[in-house]
Amino acid sequence: MSDDGKVRCAWCLSDSLYIDYHDKEWGVKVVDAEKLFEMLSLEMMQAGLSWITILRKRETMREAFFGFKPSRLARVKEKEVDKWLNNKGVIRHRGKLEALVNNAKHFELEENFSDLLWSFEPLKENIKGVVPTFTEESTAMSKMLKKKGFKFTGPTTCYAFMQSCGMVNDHDPTCWKYDLFPY
Repeated sequence: MSDDGKVRCAWCLSDSLYIDYHDKEWGVKVVDAEKLFEMLSLEMMQAGLSWITILRKRETMREAFFGFKPSRLARVKEKEVDKWLNNKGVIRHRGKLEALVNNAKHFELEENFSDLLWSFEPLKENIKGVVPTFTEESTAMSKMLKKKGFKFTGPTTCYAFMQSCGMVNDHDPTCWKYDLFPY
C-alpha cells in the first residue's frame, strides 16, 4: 500500500513516475488515432528496454518527434534521423527511428487507424492474475500491422500497447483501478 492508502499493481511501486503513469494513463481507454499512434510508437521504442527508460525520455521524444504527429513524421528525411541519433534524450536506435518514420507513412494511408486497432480488442478477459506477454489477438494485430508495412510491431509490443490503451485490463485484482475498468 502506498502513502496515499491506495493499493496498486506491484510493477509501478518503485518510482513516482511509474505511479503517476499507472494512476493517470495505463489502461485508460484511448480511441484518438494520433494518440494511439504515439502509444504504439512508445511501445515500439521500449522493445528490449525498461518502461521507466521510456517514461523518462518521453517528453524529449515528444519534442524531437514533432509531438508524434504522423503527418509530420512521415516527411522526415535521413538527415533528421541522423540528428536524433545524437540526441541523448531519445531512444538512439536507428532501426527504431526509421521504423517510427516508416510507421507514420503507413498511418497516413489508413482511413481509420483507431477502428483498425480496436478491432483486435479481446472478446474475453484473461485469467485473473495471469498477465501474458502476448495473446492470440496481439499476434493477429501484429500480423495485420506488418502486412500493412508497419515495423517493430511484434506480438509482445502489440500486447503492451493493448494494455496501455485500455483494450485489456491487466491491473492486479487488488489494485484500486481494477474495478474501474472499463473506464
